[in-house]
Amino acid sequence: MPTKEDLKYFQSMPLDIKVAMTKTRIREWVNHFGESGVYISFSGGKDSTVLLHLVRELYPDIPAVFVNTGLEYPEIQRFVQQFDNTVVLYPRIRFKEVITTYGYPVISKEVCFKISNARAGAKFAMKAVNGELKTANGEKSRFNVDRYKALMETDFLVSDKCCNIMKKDPVHRYAKSTGRHAITAQMASESMLRTQKWIQNGCNAFDAKIPISNPMSFWTENDVLQYISENNIRIAAVYGDIIKNDGQLSFDDDTPCKYCTTGCERTGCMFCGFGAHLEKESRFVRLKETHPKQYNFCIGGDFMTVTDFGNLTNAA
Repeated sequence: MPTKEDLKYFQSMPLDIKVAMTKTRIREWVNHFGESGVYISFSGGKDSTVLLHLVRELYPDIPAVFVNTGLEYPEIQRFVQQFDNTVVLYPRIRFKEVITTYGYPVISKEVCFKISNARAGAKFAMKAVNGELKTANGEKSRFNVDRYKALMETDFLVSDKCCNIMKKDPVHRYAKSTGRHAITAQMASESMLRTQKWIQNGCNAFDAKIPISNPMSFWTENDVLQYISENNIRIAAVYGDIIKNDGQLSFDDDTPCKYCTTGCERTGCMFCGFGAHLEKESRFVRLKETHPKQYNFCIGGDFMTVTDFGNLTNAA
């Protein structure tokens, strides 16, 4: 089984070595399931755009799958439409129904999961919220979330279910109906959970309940930006340009990133609060300036009709 030390070693490798390793992982996945048994998980973001480039250099006929949640930046929506052989999926329910029924996505999935379960009375979650989880040595566990205990008292719910309902459920239904297995651009550096998954399964989780390939697991934010810059890859306009950085720390770890974007660092869903507290410039402050209509919908609570909101995705 791989270790954290292995991951750090792989993450420190030069980009050309990582590219070769990633292509090997992709070939292993396709050799196992066949070209007709896999698909590329494509969000329109810079990470999955790099993945799409890598996979289609090897296998140009593998389909990309994009989930149109209605929550993407308009620039992402338009960008995705430019790619051939892309399957577009839709969630069963709207974002408004998700947050009113289950709660808002804030801080992180782990925090929301524990807060929502603690509110429901789950003992393990209550211990985490109260800071009572201990390590084998009796020390306070890093899995405690007592720092965010105030979320227990808010007049709104928080939940980690949004991504599952809006994004994962559509692709799981697609995978079940087609027999295809995902290749994603997930990177271990993005979260503790993804690091744990890599240690457990490596890049290709052949034996997982839902088999999944994450061939870029050992990449970093800087690797992605460097690959885009060096290979002159077109990315969504919302990112702006990729330029050499002045030593600012990267989003996903504490090492200097040699490249940065002049626009959004990350895209994803416009209204998602996960990780917003870690940003130097809040995504919502930036959203107010760049996409005022979407900002008013998000912050102002202006729940308009489906047609009205759908029109926003085509707004400039």
